[in-house]
Amino acid sequence: MRSGAPEAAWPAWRRRFPHACDWDAPLEIATLPDLLAAGCVAAGQGPAIEFRGRRLSYPDFAAQVERLAAGFLAMGLAEDAVIGLYLPNTPLHPIAFFAAARAGLRVVLLSGLDAPRELAHKLAVTHARIILTTNLPSYLKAALHLLEQGLVDGLVVAEDRDWGPCAETEPQSVPQRAGIVPLARLLDAPPPAAWPVRRPDDVFLLQFTGGTTGLPKAAMLTQGNLTAAVAIYRLWNEHPDMPSRDNRVVGMLPLFHIYALTAVLLCTIRDGGLILLHHRFDVEALADDIALKRATCVYGVPTMWFALLERATRTPIDCTSLRLCMSGGAPLPFDVQARLGRILGQPLQVGWGMTETAPAGTRVPDEAEPRPGLIGVPLPGIAMRVVALDDFSREVATGEVGEIAIRGPNVFRGYFENPEATRDAFRDGWFLTGDIGRVDEDGLFDLIDRRKNMILSSGFNVYPTVIESAIYEHPDVAEVIVIGIPDAYRGQSAKAFVTLRPGAAPFDLTELQGFLADRIGRHEIPRALEFRDSLPRSPAGKLLASVLVAEERDRAAHAGSKGA
Repeated sequence: MRSGAPEAAWPAWRRRFPHACDWDAPLEIATLPDLLAAGCVAAGQGPAIEFRGRRLSYPDFAAQVERLAAGFLAMGLAEDAVIGLYLPNTPLHPIAFFAAARAGLRVVLLSGLDAPRELAHKLAVTHARIILTTNLPSYLKAALHLLEQGLVDGLVVAEDRDWGPCAETEPQSVPQRAGIVPLARLLDAPPPAAWPVRRPDDVFLLQFTGGTTGLPKAAMLTQGNLTAAVAIYRLWNEHPDMPSRDNRVVGMLPLFHIYALTAVLLCTIRDGGLILLHHRFDVEALADDIALKRATCVYGVPTMWFALLERATRTPIDCTSLRLCMSGGAPLPFDVQARLGRILGQPLQVGWGMTETAPAGTRVPDEAEPRPGLIGVPLPGIAMRVVALDDFSREVATGEVGEIAIRGPNVFRGYFENPEATRDAFRDGWFLTGDIGRVDEDGLFDLIDRRKNMILSSGFNVYPTVIESAIYEHPDVAEVIVIGIPDAYRGQSAKAFVTLRPGAAPFDLTELQGFLADRIGRHEIPRALEFRDSLPRSPAGKLLASVLVAEERDRAAHAGSKGA
């Protein structure tokens, strides 16, 4: 894939879409402090973050990173010590992230939506004994509980009012007790005589995967993985409409998630652009960012796009400033994508990636014909192939279904202190994604389903995503999740969980089966249907089939115990 190879040796996707990427450009793989320094050069005195009506310039942002990094070292944190960032979207999140990198630490990102058991698990796995958090009530309460339970040795607590008044909740006073250090106390530490020397191949981020079964695992991402992912994204050149430093990027996705961390934070900082940061998603604020603040880039998940579509249908939004709109986390129905494209004035971009790939993976070129499951072509510097389900070392023929494998400088090192899971995840240097898919003669990849979600019905492999795509064609369906449930005759059969569009009336299973009869195979037809007011989602907005699988398992176990 690098320069110098004859055209005949190029992979199919490069031959078919030669102008989609700067295929031969070298990847800028460095450390996170190097990335920030490059962004500062690009931006000059320009603004880095706008939050609660205030702006933080690049020089001020970099200075605050240095001060906090010095404070971390003054606490006695050794190189490679793990610190937990338990923070909402405020400027402190990116400041602390880069400060930890400057101080030679490692980071685990904790979610404000995590239950106490999940927080305890993540801290135990990563050996994080210090947490940086805020005095917003929900965060401070949970952090104090962790301290009281002995799950951490200390808390560094920031004052939320430092970023301006919060309209959503009133911060609490920080308790004065052993184990709690106000953040302000760290910011007066002198800089070290010499900063820790870090390299691109040093592990920096311990990022937990979503986990479809069992407890999530901590993926080890190096500084080079993260900066490589940024470089890879920046080489996709189908939309070079404006200088990068003029980008105004909406920051409503949670920064603790790898999607927002890389696409919103790291890419924007490297470009010297401005992040319009928000505590959480609010559709009216998003409309204002687009129409009034003239945002150029919006990265979203389906829930955001559905809300924006509904808002724009009621009251038009001036979207003429937008240059890039990206959706991730879960597929969007075609009709929704088309309606959004008309409102946004451009196609909604889609792609694929994983926590383990930081999360660069694929993008769909503009000239590719849309189809269900299409995830596009590998981004520059990345190689992908489809391997046999019964022999991971064997690449299958074009058009055949198998497991998608990937390799590249953005692919993670392995799972932290879990050598068995790491061994199972790789074969011959390729990461086995767990995603079932295929590739066509143009190098375009289709995602069919997760291997763990596959249903075995009457000896046939049944993929829930195929069924979901067909159900989405029903005019009354808003969202759907399909899972496998026990079936005494077939072994397993498909069950559909459906939410309806506003004003739509429920339909019965027979009606659904009739609707699907000429859209999918008989072995794929759902044998059960349940309507829900809402479907379970991850903090990043991804629909969670695993929650419904667990519910069905518990329901079956309860029914069995009653029958006994």
